[in-house]
Amino acid sequence: MHPQRWGSPSHAAPLPESTQGLVEFAFGAFSTPALDMVTLPDSGLDEGALAGLRGLLGAENVLTDDETRRLRTRGKSTPDLLKARTGDLSDAPDAVVRPGSHDDVVKVLAWAVEQHVAVVPFGGGTSVTGGLVARRDGYAGLISLDLIRLNQLLSVDPISMTATLQPGMRGPEAEAALAQHGMTLGHFPQSFEFASIGGFAATRSSGQNSAGFGRFDQMVVGLRMATPIGDLISGSSPLNAAGPDLRQVAMGSEGTFGVITEVTVRVRAIATGTAYEAWRFDSFSSGQDAMRHLAQNQILPTIIRLSDETETALNLASQTAVGAEAPSGCLMIVGYEGASIDNKRAVVTRALTALGGTSLGEERGKTWLEGRFHAPYLRDSMLDSGVLVETLETATFWSNTDRLYSSVKTALGTSLGEGALVLCHVSHVYETGCSLYFTVAAKQGDNPLERWLAAKAAASDAMIESGATITHHHAVGTDHKAWLEREIGPVGVAILRGIKAAVDPTGILNPGVLIP
Repeated sequence: MHPQRWGSPSHAAPLPESTQGLVEFAFGAFSTPALDMVTLPDSGLDEGALAGLRGLLGAENVLTDDETRRLRTRGKSTPDLLKARTGDLSDAPDAVVRPGSHDDVVKVLAWAVEQHVAVVPFGGGTSVTGGLVARRDGYAGLISLDLIRLNQLLSVDPISMTATLQPGMRGPEAEAALAQHGMTLGHFPQSFEFASIGGFAATRSSGQNSAGFGRFDQMVVGLRMATPIGDLISGSSPLNAAGPDLRQVAMGSEGTFGVITEVTVRVRAIATGTAYEAWRFDSFSSGQDAMRHLAQNQILPTIIRLSDETETALNLASQTAVGAEAPSGCLMIVGYEGASIDNKRAVVTRALTALGGTSLGEERGKTWLEGRFHAPYLRDSMLDSGVLVETLETATFWSNTDRLYSSVKTALGTSLGEGALVLCHVSHVYETGCSLYFTVAAKQGDNPLERWLAAKAAASDAMIESGATITHHHAVGTDHKAWLEREIGPVGVAILRGIKAAVDPTGILNPGVLIP
């Protein structure tokens, strides 16, 4: 991906003329283009240390050129991009190291311990919480452990319906490899095109098919992780009672406990039937009630998401693609995937109709499907136009959703001031609760980074004070670390620190990330 933008540069485009007019009406006419790339400082690793790495992996797999180091600098949060757009790539790694096997990873970790060099595991680079911004102070240098060469489907078990994948496989690569066996993982987060299997596990990712297929951590039945003190291998059975589930120690650890080198996942047969449709509900509350009914009666479709009134009115994809007048109220997208969808669709249709929903047909559902990976490109265009755009998410129990929604929306609006737009949707639903995903747009102002960080802090305070989680699927990184301590309490922090001290005693793995 481009170091200052999301995704493939070939997909970048200016705002459509109609959208530009709306942006200028709401926020004024501005232009804030990114600066040209700056030259990075020379690698901070001395030649002896680099020679040691080259001896382990080969010179072609130890890269110190500016272009490669730029592409492994930070992730893709708006703060990450705002810094990069001003030419600030001061967090660039001293070298990008590309192991080709689990044994190579073990060798690199041993080298890093000996040299006291910080190691940042790198999958797809799509972190939006500062998860790739490790602390450098006190270390002889910092390397990006790029897992791009670990990109193979290692094995398939068609009887148990599991597959073992290497962590560097991007989402499309994994789906293409599984498709040759008639299988799919069915995990499609918005970052799908660029994120990696290892990243999905290390951040406990949740995809847009979560209602039907579950979160990624629910798909993982086993994994292998290299640590500075040896390997963690877990997953000898579907489930067990052999003490705490050590798979969960690796999942969500964000590269701070070890480097995931193999992931065994539950897979499914490729869907032979699909359907996507839109529904209208009078209010965000009534739409959530309908979602709760489906979840608690175990009749959820594969995909279900609900936009609040503001997002329904302002989401350009839902308004203009069909050429019809946008619906008032709240828009719900429902999708079905599987071998036999007709019965499930009939049951869900009867339920949504009885709960006050109005079917809007399939066209808007298909439009959502076609554009579901495009929103981050729109963010880049908005940033070019002087508009600050960012997202944040949380989750809570059904009985607390109204309080959480109001608190976070108020916190964001108050912090960002008049003219700010705060949108919200529900995209992950469970029997006991759901996630709320907020999108914010506001004028950048003189210091957009400082402005956003203040708004993010206010919203994060509101989440914790409302009794919700600081993150449902974006992970902790560095951005959420201060609030994680408030969420899990001192005993939880002590447990995390204890694991870190045990498996990474010299603290080389992604220092400063996750652990309060």
